[in-house]
Amino acid sequence: MSAHTDIHADGADHGAHDDHHGHDDGAPHATLKGYMTGFVLSVILTAIPFWLVMGNVFEKPSTTAMVILGFAVVQILVHMIYFLHMNAKSEHGWTMLALIFTIVVVVITLSGSLWVMYHMNHNMMPGMMHDMHKVP
Repeated sequence: MSAHTDIHADGADHGAHDDHHGHDDGAPHATLKGYMTGFVLSVILTAIPFWLVMGNVFEKPSTTAMVILGFAVVQILVHMIYFLHMNAKSEHGWTMLALIFTIVVVVITLSGSLWVMYHMNHNMMPGMMHDMHKVP
């Protein structure tokens, strides 16, 4: 046996340089074209909401806010795909599982916080809500 061989627990001689060179693990590879595509999409997805706000395109601010939130979600996806190189195959799906877990925790935290704040405001100051129309 030479100094460059390595016997693993399965008894097979895999050699010292068995570190998955040449094997495709499903992770996308970074290219200049991919980074430029992500950059251009990010600029477009930033410029359009800016134009929507500055140009006062929608009459209702709530419509503008919902459209901007939609653009924000798309921009998050662009960053994850083109800059973080995340997909369902990278790292055998663990990055996607971690992302799903993070989204669930954030949704629970945000919705719980909003629910608590709404009910605290409603239950702690019930008399003040009727007098708010008198405030100048």
